[in-house]
Amino acid sequence: MGLDASRLIKAASGFPLPPGIHFSYGTAGFRADGSILDCVVFRAGIVAALRSLNTGSTIGLMITASHNPIQDNGVKIADPNGDMLSQEWEPFAESLANESNLENVVQVVEDFMQKNGVFKVSASSGKVLLARDTRPSGGRLLDAAKQGVEAIAGVSAEVIGVLTTPQLHWMVRATNRGVGASEHDYYSQISSGFKCIVDMIPMRKNLASPSELVIVDGANGVGAMKLSGLQAIIPNVQLNVRNCGSEGGILNELVGADYVQKERKFPQNFGHASDLTKIQKSEDAEGITLRLLDGDKILTLLAIFIQKHLQELRSEVHWLSSVNFGVVQTAYANGASTKFLKENLGVEVVLTPTGVKHLHHKAAQYDIGIYFEANGHGTVLFKEEFFAVLTKTAPSEFRTEAAYKAARLLLAISDVVNQAIGDAFSVLFLVESALQYMNWTIQDWDAIYKDLPSRQLKVKVQDRAVLRTTNSETKVTHPQGLQSAIDMEVAKVTCGRAFVRPSGTEDVVRVYAEAATQDEADCLARGVAIHVHNLAQGVGLPP
Repeated sequence: MGLDASRLIKAASGFPLPPGIHFSYGTAGFRADGSILDCVVFRAGIVAALRSLNTGSTIGLMITASHNPIQDNGVKIADPNGDMLSQEWEPFAESLANESNLENVVQVVEDFMQKNGVFKVSASSGKVLLARDTRPSGGRLLDAAKQGVEAIAGVSAEVIGVLTTPQLHWMVRATNRGVGASEHDYYSQISSGFKCIVDMIPMRKNLASPSELVIVDGANGVGAMKLSGLQAIIPNVQLNVRNCGSEGGILNELVGADYVQKERKFPQNFGHASDLTKIQKSEDAEGITLRLLDGDKILTLLAIFIQKHLQELRSEVHWLSSVNFGVVQTAYANGASTKFLKENLGVEVVLTPTGVKHLHHKAAQYDIGIYFEANGHGTVLFKEEFFAVLTKTAPSEFRTEAAYKAARLLLAISDVVNQAIGDAFSVLFLVESALQYMNWTIQDWDAIYKDLPSRQLKVKVQDRAVLRTTNSETKVTHPQGLQSAIDMEVAKVTCGRAFVRPSGTEDVVRVYAEAATQDEADCLARGVAIHVHNLAQGVGLPP
């Protein structure tokens, strides 16, 4: 089977490339203002179609820009296992997205196919699942993606409609595993796993009420409308969803996880006195103080929860004694969390560059791997071989009831989590089940360790490519002299740590700093930002 060039050119002619713009494939795909993305999304459809033929599997394509403002949009491609597009295909996707000549578009595709043997092991037909979030430009871009997919002979495009990004990734994985892959199946799997964990909670005299109120920020986006599907089938948690977009709220404007994590502020419609079931009053000021339990705290809670039951298995079932368990973080992880994981739990911790694709790949190397970014993106992965052993081991083969229960609980956890990609829905219910099982309050969870104060800044630069890093983005190699300047600033404060990295989507250098006090962290961040501005061709005034 070969490429139908005339078919491809005819379809591509309807989606000209905007002049004077270069599109970069960032940490999770392409993102830009939604008004200029038609061509890029069309060509991403081509990439997804070729990937489907090459792997003989269903591929996913999602129209979304995640935490970006409502006017932006983007496109992500999900591989057969539900994870991100293979990094080996990213240069091809970027090259194809930026080719201005239609004849050359065909040549770029043919060269890649020949070089990588795309059709040597390919199927005769393929399928791409398409979905979008609620952004106004989503419908138009979804149609562009559909036409891109169908420009490749033998590949069909199945439009699912409006979904969260993790739901689409989950559906791709489930489809290729030959199990139920509908939206209802997604809700049912999370629900059954959650109910199983709750049913195994040890009997206690002081057990809290099984009906737990959780106030959720819907960020005026797709998550708000989709949470109702879970609420209907999980009776143990009551959801109070705010910022649903129905009262004039704008997607990601003063709302959303990214806003809260970076600005350290409540989202709109939060922080009232009636919210005190989840947050505490400040002892030294009127009103309510924000206590943020971010991705680091989520990761640590889940590490404690999983390790407890894994240790039970290791000690009682000899063939599980060698199961390896690891945690994956980025340089953005608060130093206090990394120290707790290593010194208090004795868990192996490794760092990767920023981006879910890097974390996911590393976590998949463990029998049980947990990864989370500080912003809350993350999940738990179970290696297929380990999962199969737990599933096939008969109850009689466990020497103790405790070991059998630990195995059942780990299997239930694997149902709650979305092993395709980080998923706020599954994480929400896994956290709630862990807290209920361990009989912890929010305050107990928050007290695991005390975060080191931190500060993040952005420095606008002429070209972010001038900044290069190494050691999982913790050290700068270019421009020369910048790393030594950073080290000099770090030495001025107590418990200091700082790093810089180029943005994946804009000409900005991101600065992270932490220290023993907030004043020191702020001072360190400003000092590093000034050096970045001076040495990396900063634009305008330094922050």
